[in-house]
Amino acid sequence: MKFRFTLVACFLLLACGCGSKSVPNITLATTTSVQDTGLLDRLVPLFREETGIEVKVVAVGTGQALQLGRRGDADVLIVHDPESEQQFMDEGHGESRRQIMHNDFIIVGPANDPAKVRDAKTATEAFQRIAGAQSTFVSRGDESGTH
Repeated sequence: MKFRFTLVACFLLLACGCGSKSVPNITLATTTSVQDTGLLDRLVPLFREETGIEVKVVAVGTGQALQLGRRGDADVLIVHDPESEQQFMDEGHGESRRQIMHNDFIIVGPANDPAKVRDAKTATEAFQRIAGAQSTFVSRGDESGTH
């Protein structure tokens, strides 16, 4: 009888996964621009080696990454929209916010510069010139920080 109980207990432990060692893991929601740099290809293996923690990377736009964080579907976020990040924190979704890098955005256009963007002193002025000249403007349109 004792042997049968032990055998049944072992099967139950194996069936529920309690007998196996689970590897700790986290989900990192990051922007496609961070993923595309190749930086995570270098850092994630180093982090795994040093901590033993597996990292699942989900690369999406900033807006989507923040939503994943709000839903609790991501443990760590790397995004680039300071105002949205601060709102996320103010809403009580984050524990700690740190700046680890920043983006520089440039406006690219035709050499003849029909909107005279080259003469603008600020990005706001450049966009006003584009709108005023009714020049074509293309954006990602994905609610990301880049958009």
